[in-house]
Amino acid sequence: MISLVLFGVMIILLILNVPVAIALGLASLAAILYSGDLTTGYIVQNLVTSSDSFTTMAIPFFVLAGEMMGGGGISRRLMDSARVFFGRFTGGLAIVTVVVCMFFAAISGSGPATVAAVGGMVIPSMLAAGYDKKFTLAVIAAAGSIGVIIPPSIPMVIYSVSTNQSISELFMAGFVPGILIGLTLIAYSYFYCKKRGYQGDKEPFSWKRAGKVLWDAKWALICPVIILGGIYGGIFTPTEAAAVAAAYGFIVGVFVYKELTLKEAVKVIKSAVVTTSTIMLVIGCAAVFTKVLAVAKIPTLVANAITGLNANKIVILILINVVLIFVGCFMETLCAIMILAPIFLPIVTAVGVDPIHFGIVMVVNLAIGFITPPLGINLFVASRVGGAQLSEVIKGIVPFIVVMIIDLLLITYLPAISLFLPKLFMR
Repeated sequence: MISLVLFGVMIILLILNVPVAIALGLASLAAILYSGDLTTGYIVQNLVTSSDSFTTMAIPFFVLAGEMMGGGGISRRLMDSARVFFGRFTGGLAIVTVVVCMFFAAISGSGPATVAAVGGMVIPSMLAAGYDKKFTLAVIAAAGSIGVIIPPSIPMVIYSVSTNQSISELFMAGFVPGILIGLTLIAYSYFYCKKRGYQGDKEPFSWKRAGKVLWDAKWALICPVIILGGIYGGIFTPTEAAAVAAAYGFIVGVFVYKELTLKEAVKVIKSAVVTTSTIMLVIGCAAVFTKVLAVAKIPTLVANAITGLNANKIVILILINVVLIFVGCFMETLCAIMILAPIFLPIVTAVGVDPIHFGIVMVVNLAIGFITPPLGINLFVASRVGGAQLSEVIKGIVPFIVVMIIDLLLITYLPAISLFLPKLFMR
């Protein structure tokens, strides 16, 4: 009955067009009042504790870094670098969007931060070039989810802590799956744009122009080297890397490219605060919702049901994928990993699944959750950055969800996609 109250109230509120964060909070409050096992202070407590985390601190820093890089010219130079090579193809701006998101993923470690940083730059350009709005917003939301797959990745850090696995191996394992997803999103975008007649840039490619653009973008291009080199070299943690990225964006924008004045920096910080507050409110209310689910023992019941089937590895992985995709629709990613990873890991290792491989499968599943309603955070960030209704983003996102689910199946049943690099360099 607690589950019925929890999901029933949330669905009703979403139908009434109540913001998702408020819907999650009110649904949790209704379930708490019904059960009588918890006090209303539990909501306030979890709103605070969900934000009071060293790891969660990376989100506002990465959002700020994205804003600094956007305002200071770094993101624009990344886009120019991608555009000079890919902009001339059919659907060039859509392809450039995915490529820049893949590159930015090596800086941000966060899906919403990637959407916020890249979206503010490419959305106006794509709309001005004649791309339809639902596709434009959907492609940036989907491509932004790569931000948690290509390292550094905050969810991978959480999985590592929750299951005592090597974060270095997880980071190494994320590269090939992230590139695979990026390439399939590019392929879908190309065929969609070809069907709709969206042409690329008219300016022909030349190595002279490419060299000039790459030289101008050198400070932007070495940013991922600094971030990943610092993490792999043990110089700083992913959260500290986020602070370094923000400081680097400020220094380069103000003193190197000189496109970010102090007055503009204040505007950038204000924008980052608004974006961060929106994201953190969703995360806080989702954390409360997740804890109520845990109190109702729903994750444990699901895990026990899967274990009781006595099925083979293929069936168990299918069932776990289905559960994780469903969970991703309703639960905040970090909370989902903290609750479900310790439950599912013994199940999959018992049937011969490598823990590092399963970590990537779990992260990819929950990356899909970034673009699945009602809790798809990337959808909300894209709609806010694009100045559109959430429904407009949802209309265009379905094909991208299908593409990413196909990628998920490949990653699930072809372990070499995830384990190739760790086995080559680390085992």
